[in-house]
Amino acid sequence: MDRIEKKALLRAPLARVWQAVSDAAQFGSWFGARFSGPFAAGTRLSASISPTTVDPEVAKLQKPHEGMAFDFWVECVEPMRYISFRWHPYAIEPGVDYSDEPTTLIEFTLEPSDGGTLLTIVESGFENIPLARRAAAFRANEGGWAHQMRMVEGYLTR
Repeated sequence: MDRIEKKALLRAPLARVWQAVSDAAQFGSWFGARFSGPFAAGTRLSASISPTTVDPEVAKLQKPHEGMAFDFWVECVEPMRYISFRWHPYAIEPGVDYSDEPTTLIEFTLEPSDGGTLLTIVESGFENIPLARRAAAFRANEGGWAHQMRMVEGYLTR
């Protein structure tokens, strides 16, 4: 229960997928968030939940959390290949300060493939999350990344 991994062959060119995962506005559109600035390595951004524009059913699930703020760190950017972020997973309890907790690492890796781009999303580091929250954070994000993989695919096919 330390690592979540999702893969999908996206029927879109590498450059298009790269824009969807590396441009803060595009990422936010399918992911369901607004970010305070562009994604650049070494930056810490404030973000807030803003329901996805891709899928009305997922948007309904996000709606009760609309406006909820969270921190988002951009770790590494290797254009057209890799981008990684850090955050406090499943930090949704109002009034709770998660700033002293460890973060998890979210990695997006892109590879050209016949017919499109292979996207791999990995979130790791759950073993460092406090035991009282670890299982719930893992379960929520396991399901969340399954939704998000469908969201980015839907975004790319619009």
